[in-house]
Amino acid sequence: MTPAPQSGSTSDTPNLTVKQQRQVQRDKKLEEFRKEQKRTVRNRKIGISIAVVAAVAVVGLVVASVVLTPQRASYTADAAGSGAKIKGVETFSNSAGHVETAVTYPQTPPAGGEHNPMWLNCGVYTEPVPNENAVHSLEHGAVWVTYDPSISSAELDALKMKVPTTYAVLSPFEDIPSPIVLSAWNAQLKVDKADDPRIAKFFEEYWKSPNVPEPGSACTGALDAPGKVS
Repeated sequence: MTPAPQSGSTSDTPNLTVKQQRQVQRDKKLEEFRKEQKRTVRNRKIGISIAVVAAVAVVGLVVASVVLTPQRASYTADAAGSGAKIKGVETFSNSAGHVETAVTYPQTPPAGGEHNPMWLNCGVYTEPVPNENAVHSLEHGAVWVTYDPSISSAELDALKMKVPTTYAVLSPFEDIPSPIVLSAWNAQLKVDKADDPRIAKFFEEYWKSPNVPEPGSACTGALDAPGKVS
């Protein structure tokens, strides 16, 4: 006669004592626990790896966007010349002074002369700006870039890239004598295209010039004319 299995035995351990069977069960549970720990560690490592890869991808996208996004030009602020070495530059002898009335300027666009006591905040404008306020900005060392409103959007975008983010005004100007005119205090240059290399030379010569009546004065904190976008 086959002896009956003892209490607590299992079908896969019929010849073990109850104590041995319990030990087997504990060993199985411990093994399962260790496997679960390994799975947890592995999943955690996978999650960390995915997070690192995602972070690297985000950083890469940010860097790429900065590198690939066109940057507006920057120039040195050590101008001290007369501009005579730049072909086509005209120089003038306009006086300075504050007036509250409208001014008739000898140059179009103006390149100096009497002006409003409040200067124009430098930046990009989509509408014509007041002459008297823009001239005051020239007195502080800004360069005023004006363009014919009929130029193409592609040409305007190219021109924007030539204009620095500080001490410069970009605005349309009606009845302008050339598609693009750059004006500094008592100096002016007329060009036909935004890719004219003389634009950069003009900025290097006159941008934040120490030869203006009020060098180093602010080009912010005063008048925002209509159409200011940056």
